Amino acid sequence: MFPLDLAIDGMVGENIRLRRKKIYLILCLRLGFEVIIGLGVRESFRGMDLLTLQELSGEQIGFLLGLAVDMKERPKRYEGLLNGKVLAMIFEKPSTRTRISFEVAMYKLGGYALNLRWDELQLSRGEPIKDTARVLNRYVDAIMARVYRHSELEELARYASIPVINGLSDLWHPCQILADLLTIKEVKGRFRGVKLAYIGDGNNVCNTLLIGCSKIGIDLNIACPRGYEPYSKALEWAYENSRVSGSKVKVLEDPVEAVRDADIVYTDVFISMGFESEAEERRRIFIPRYRVDAKLMSYAKPDAVFMHCLPAHRGEEVEEDVLEGTNSIVWLQAENRLYAQMALLYLTLG
Repeated sequence: MFPLDLAIDGMVGENIRLRRKKIYLILCLRLGFEVIIGLGVRESFRGMDLLTLQELSGEQIGFLLGLAVDMKERPKRYEGLLNGKVLAMIFEKPSTRTRISFEVAMYKLGGYALNLRWDELQLSRGEPIKDTARVLNRYVDAIMARVYRHSELEELARYASIPVINGLSDLWHPCQILADLLTIKEVKGRFRGVKLAYIGDGNNVCNTLLIGCSKIGIDLNIACPRGYEPYSKALEWAYENSRVSGSKVKVLEDPVEAVRDADIVYTDVFISMGFESEAEERRRIFIPRYRVDAKLMSYAKPDAVFMHCLPAHRGEEVEEDVLEGTNSIVWLQAENRLYAQMALLYLTLG
C-alpha cells in the first residue's frame, strides 16, 4: 500500500477537494503516469460525452479502469465525492443492469439518480429531443440515455451542455465494454497478448468491442454470418486504432477458426431489442452454427473464459452448461458494470 493510501482513507467524510487531489496523485503513482500527465488525462474527462467509446484514447481507458479497480478495492474512499450531483437516466428500452448499476453508482458516490421512463416524459407525446435536452440542462448535471436509435443520443448530446452518456443504443454500448475490459484485466491480468473471439451477431456490443479491444491492444476475432457483419464505421475505427495499439482484428465466417486458441469466447443474443420481427429468420441463420457450446469452447485454450453481456437466451446463443460452467465469468462482468460506471461518473462529474 502507498503511504498516501492511509492519508486518503483517513480523510473520509472530511475535505472533499483535498481527497480528490490525493486520489488522483496516488492513481498516477499506481498506474505509472507522471503526475502532470495523469492529471491531464483526468481533466480530459471533465464534461465530456460518451456515445461510442471512440471518444476515449487508450490512455484514458487505462486511467478509468485503474480508478475502477481502486473503487472496487477501497469503496469507502469515494463516499460522498459526488455530493449534490444529479444524473438523469432516460429509458426508452427496458433495463436491469444499466439502470441498477448507474443508480447504485450515484448513490455510492453521494449523488442522486432520476429514473425517467420515455413514456412518462413529454417525449412520448412528441416533444422534440432538443427541447428536452435544453430543459434537463437546467435541472441536472449529466444525462444517461438508453434508446433505440443512436441518432436520438446524438441529438441529445448536440443540444445538451452537460455530459451525455450512452446507456445503450442500436449501434453502441460503451458502458458494457468498459466493464468487460475491467473484467478481462481482473481475470487475465493483462491486455497485450490476449485473444478474444466474439461469436454471433455484429450488433452494438460487437461494434463497441471492436473499439475497446483495438484501443488497448487485445486481439479480436469476430465470427458472424454473411450479412450480419459489424457496422462499417466500427471496423474503420478498429483498423485505425489497431495501427496505434498493435492489436489484430479479423472478421471471419467460421466460428471454429475464430475461437481456435482464444483466451476469451464472447457472445450476445442473436435477436436484439428492436429486431423481434426478424426472430425466426435469425434463428434459422445463426442456430446451431454460431451457438457457443462445449464443443466450440474446446477449440479455445484450456483456460479460456466465457463472457456474455446478459440477458442470455439459453439454448440459442449459448448452452446452459457453458453459461453456468466453471469457466464462465458473466456474473463478474455484470458486477463490474457498477465499478466501471462509478469511475466514469466520477471522472466526468467530480
